[in-house]
Amino acid sequence: MVYLESLVAEHLFLIAGPCVIESEWHCMKMAEAISTITRRLGMPYIFKASYDKANRTSIKSYRGPGLQEGLKILAKVRNEFEVPVLTDIHDATQASIAAEVVDILQIPAFLCRQTDLLIAAARTGRAVNVKKGQFLAPWDIKNVVEKLTSARCKLILLTERGTSFGYNNLVVDMRSFPIMREFGCPVVFDVTHSLQRPGGLGTATDGESKFIEYLARAGVACGIDGVFMEVHDNPAEALSDGPNALPLSRLEPLLESLLKIDSVVRSLGR
Repeated sequence: MVYLESLVAEHLFLIAGPCVIESEWHCMKMAEAISTITRRLGMPYIFKASYDKANRTSIKSYRGPGLQEGLKILAKVRNEFEVPVLTDIHDATQASIAAEVVDILQIPAFLCRQTDLLIAAARTGRAVNVKKGQFLAPWDIKNVVEKLTSARCKLILLTERGTSFGYNNLVVDMRSFPIMREFGCPVVFDVTHSLQRPGGLGTATDGESKFIEYLARAGVACGIDGVFMEVHDNPAEALSDGPNALPLSRLEPLLESLLKIDSVVRSLGR
C-alpha cells in the first residue's frame, strides 16, 4: 500500500488495459506492450482488466472468463510484469476474494452508491477506485468517500467517466476534477469510457475514439492525478468496448504529450 500511495501521489500515472479479459494470451500481450512503453517513459502504470462485465448492453454480449479464472490470469500479469493490478467487483461477496490477488478494487459507476459493496471493499485493506456514476454530481462523491473512510479505507481513487447527456451520450464537465480533488483523494480521468455512446449500437455500446487525445490532454491540463484508458491492439475485434478503446499504436505518442502537459501543470502548482 505504501508503494501505491507514492505511485499515485508523485507522478501522473496510467491505468490501462483491455476492457475485459479476452484470454490469458491477450492479457499478457497487452500488459507486456503497455508496461514496456510506460517504463520507457518513466510513467507509473497499473494494469486493468475485468473478469466479468456484469452490465453489458445485451444478454448475448461477452462478459469475461469469470471470477476464478480471471483472477488467475490477473495474478500471472501481476507477477510476471511486476505491475499493480486493478479489477472490478460487483457485489460484496467478491471483495475479499479479489483482494487476495489485485492491488486495487474498482467499484463500477452504476454501483458507486452501493453502501455494502463500498464497505466490503474498504475492509479488505486494498486501495479502492470508485467510478463516479453517470448520474452523480461531482460534489456528491463526498458521500462515497465518507462511506469508504468510515471503514478505514487507506487509499481512495475517484474516477470521472462522463455524465449522462440526453440519450446514448455522455459529456465531461471539467469542473469535476478540481471539485473532487478537494476531498483529498487522487482523481483519475477515464477518458475512453467518457467517449462511449451507451447502447448506441442497439445491442452494444458505441463510442468515439477519435476524440481520446483531445479529452486526455484537457483532463491533464486540469490537474488530474491519473489517466484511465482502455487500450487494445485491435479495437475492431475487441470483445467489449472496442468503439471507444484506444488503439495500442496511438498510446506512446499520447503519453508523451500528456507527460509534457503534466510537467507544466505541476510546475504551476495545479
